[in-house]
Amino acid sequence: MAADRRLIITGDVEHAIRAHGQETYPHECCGALVGKGDIVTTVVALPNTTEEGPRRRFLVRPSDYRQAERRATEMGGELLGFYHSHPDHPSRPSQYDLDHAWPTFAYIIVSVMNGAAADMTVWYLKNDRSSFEEGSLDHGENSHSDSAQTVHRQAGRG
Repeated sequence: MAADRRLIITGDVEHAIRAHGQETYPHECCGALVGKGDIVTTVVALPNTTEEGPRRRFLVRPSDYRQAERRATEMGGELLGFYHSHPDHPSRPSQYDLDHAWPTFAYIIVSVMNGAAADMTVWYLKNDRSSFEEGSLDHGENSHSDSAQTVHRQAGRG
């Protein structure tokens, strides 16, 4: 059951997501969550290529998805989900998020208010795709080992 699902992130991962959201503000950022099981060890920043306006939307193109999967494999992990920011809005999924989500992934949303990262939550799409359920976002220990490396922005500003 999704309500019982949890995702563990290191301090390095949390910092990278928050920094990415602040860097791209007032636009949305997006990226991939890489790790094993329920532990995210790395994030891969992706370009925000939406044509609807990056201030309120993000889009992961098929080529970006393939890049994220390839990077996950190269790092010895798997693609666990995606993260994105909500500039000046709560860290709750929107209807757009619901319309573009897959049931197998975790979705971290960070709220960025007036340029400063605030609340961060994790969501899972119900199997019937009717809505999201909030999961538990747990904070693991900080790790600076090779297994908890963070991939910084690889593409231009979204």
